[in-house]
Amino acid sequence: MSSRNSTYDGVAGEQGARSAGDRAVVRDAVGVGLAVGLSGFAFGVTAAGAGLSTVQACAMSLLVFTGASQFALVGALAAGGGPFTAAAGALFLGVRNAFYGLRLATVLRLPRALLPAAAHWVIDETSAVALAQPDRRRSRIGFTVTGACVFAVWNLTTLAGCLGAEALGDTARWGLDAAGPAVFLALLAPMLRGGAERATAGLAVVLGLALLPVLPAGVPVLAAAAAAPLVLLFAGVVGLRSKRRAD
Repeated sequence: MSSRNSTYDGVAGEQGARSAGDRAVVRDAVGVGLAVGLSGFAFGVTAAGAGLSTVQACAMSLLVFTGASQFALVGALAAGGGPFTAAAGALFLGVRNAFYGLRLATVLRLPRALLPAAAHWVIDETSAVALAQPDRRRSRIGFTVTGACVFAVWNLTTLAGCLGAEALGDTARWGLDAAGPAVFLALLAPMLRGGAERATAGLAVVLGLALLPVLPAGVPVLAAAAAAPLVLLFAGVVGLRSKRRAD
C-alpha cells in the first residue's frame, strides 16, 4: 500500500509541477503580449499622421503584423518617401522573421496544417518566449499565448490610435509624432545585446544621418543596411589577423 501511495504522490507531484510551469509560461506570455501590444496605439497615431486612413492602418496591422517594420514603413511615408522605397526598408527589417521561423520550426514541430497561421505570428516576442522554454510543450504554450495576446492587443490599440489621432487633429501639435520613432527604438533596443550588434546599429545610424540630406526619403534606411556586411567584414579581418599572430 505504501508503495502505491508513493507512486501516486510522485505522479501527483509531477503533474503539479507541470501545471505550475505551464501557468508561469502563460503569465509571462500574457505580460509580454500586453506590454508590446499596447505599442499599437503609437503605431495608429503615427500611421494617421503619415496620411494613412484608419482602414489602411488597421489592415496593415492585421495582414503585416511586424511591429518595427510597420513603424519603418509609415516613418518613411511621413518623411515623403515613395511607397516602394518605404516598403523596401520595411522588408529589410522583416526578413529577420524568416530566420526566427527556421529556428522555431525545429523547436515547435507544429502540424503542417498549422504552419501558415503560425508563420503570421513569428515575431521577436513570440520567438523570445518560445525559445526561452525548457521543453517543446512549454515552447508551444509560450508561442501561442504570446502570439494571441500581441495580435489581439496590437490590432485593438492600432484602431484606438487611429481614432484618437483623428479626434486630436494635427499629431505634431501634440508631440505625438515622436511616439512612433520612440517605440521603434524601444522595439529594437533589446536586440542590441552583443558588441557586433551595437557596432552595426551605431554604424547604421551614422550612415543614415549622413545620407539623409543627400538622398530621397526612405533611401537612407536602405543604405544603412550596408552596416551589417561592413561590420562582418571588419570582424573577419580582425579575426584573421589575430589568428595569424597566434600562429
